[in-house]
Amino acid sequence: MSNLRGKYLDYAITLAAGSGFLLFGYDQGVMSGLLTGSAFTKQFPSIDTTDTGNGSSSLQGTVVAIYEIGCFFGALLAFGFAEGIGRRRSIMIGCTILAVGAAIQCSSYSVAQMIVGRIVAGVGNGINTATIPVWHSELMKPTSRGKGLSIEFALNIFGVMLSYWVDYGMSYVKSEAQFRFPIAFQISFALITIALVAVLPESPRWLVAHGRSQDARNILSRLQRDQTSILSDSSAIDTELHEIERALEDEKEAAGGITFLSLFKSSPQRFRRRTLLGVGGQFMQQLSGINLITYYAPVIFEQSVGMSHNLSMLLAGFNGVAYFLSSLVPIWCLDRLGRRKLMLFACAGQAACMAILAGTVSDGGHASGIVAAVMLFLFNFFFAVGLLAIPWLLPAEYAPLAIRAKAAALATASNWIFTFLVVEITPVSIGNIGYRTYIYFTVFNVAFLPIIWFFYPEVRNLSLEQIDKLFTGEKVLLHWKASMDEPQGSLALDVKVANEEPTVTEEEMSLENRGKTFE
Repeated sequence: MSNLRGKYLDYAITLAAGSGFLLFGYDQGVMSGLLTGSAFTKQFPSIDTTDTGNGSSSLQGTVVAIYEIGCFFGALLAFGFAEGIGRRRSIMIGCTILAVGAAIQCSSYSVAQMIVGRIVAGVGNGINTATIPVWHSELMKPTSRGKGLSIEFALNIFGVMLSYWVDYGMSYVKSEAQFRFPIAFQISFALITIALVAVLPESPRWLVAHGRSQDARNILSRLQRDQTSILSDSSAIDTELHEIERALEDEKEAAGGITFLSLFKSSPQRFRRRTLLGVGGQFMQQLSGINLITYYAPVIFEQSVGMSHNLSMLLAGFNGVAYFLSSLVPIWCLDRLGRRKLMLFACAGQAACMAILAGTVSDGGHASGIVAAVMLFLFNFFFAVGLLAIPWLLPAEYAPLAIRAKAAALATASNWIFTFLVVEITPVSIGNIGYRTYIYFTVFNVAFLPIIWFFYPEVRNLSLEQIDKLFTGEKVLLHWKASMDEPQGSLALDVKVANEEPTVTEEEMSLENRGKTFE
């Protein structure tokens, strides 16, 4: 186990989580540029969509989308065993399985072997995506949790971007290495993630849930800024540990034992509502249409917009760069602006992009093709700002500790089953109804706006235990205090739960007048 502490431990945890999601992003994007490559279509002619009439669109969709089925079952496996073996071990097992699946794929000489490899890799990725956000968020401070998860997902999009450019570079190679190397390359990220997670701490909340409170206290101490703050703030660590223990006891008492049905139980802890909000966030993410672009960007540029294969590959690469740069925006604004505002911003922008995309693709002219390409770039911008990280963060934030791992796994499973739906139908939809494909994604994005507005509460800067109080109806009141952990003169949020309104001080009123308070 490493001896890192304070901000350096924070950095290492974020790097490990980001490495796991970089692997996820790379694995998502790598197939998009291989599907139309000369070596790939030669090895797997039944997937060649340029050969009309052989049912290749349907088979191509199946080969790509079957990965999501593996991810779905991986998330269900995490639902069953992740809570028992811990967050770290689950991640390492997931990376190992993914590496095995990648090895099967890169050595494939038949469609059947490729499908098996994608299913196995999907199982590993499903375990990872169900576990990594929970592990990461349980180790982050409330005021930097959004920032940490945003960095993690920026690295996820860096993985997508990297896969596009690896595919593009290897497209000039005429041997089978054209598709075998890009697939095999992801194994290196799996090994890096295993090495990092192996030397980092377990979630203190998981340790408390399994009767290891002293180990949890030691990790909470290591997460403090420095040794001085540990010595001066030991009572705060004890208080935090006590809050975790008390929250867990209340949740278990309300659940009457943690089972699958506990997630949907009507109780004072609002288990059912909190589980469904996490599932709903993943549902909205996938039916926004993002994987229409992530998995099929070169295909869309080539078939819908009418560009050459080389130009389509090049534009997909630049689209990945723009997508990555856009994913950096939430690092700055997620903890400042909150979850709801960014989700609303994203869905409104995505609806507009899909509507314009439908119109330009239906026109089919050269100028319309340029506008359509711009819309693909803009869609990724809106998605990266508001729907990339947040739906993965919400299950870990909304769900209480007693059911957090199971609720996050269920939300992740829903993500993958809807991803499968989108990826499976996209080639067939584009081939049969053309521009109308983009119309139904427009409708979905418009429908998400009232759902977010009416049902999703804001939880920025609240600790995971304070979010429990928000859902149980206790009044959550915020006031400002000087922070021992921040540079001199800075301010941090302190959240109190009370039955009466506190006295508002002159300093707080001054801050409010300057627009620096939070709801």
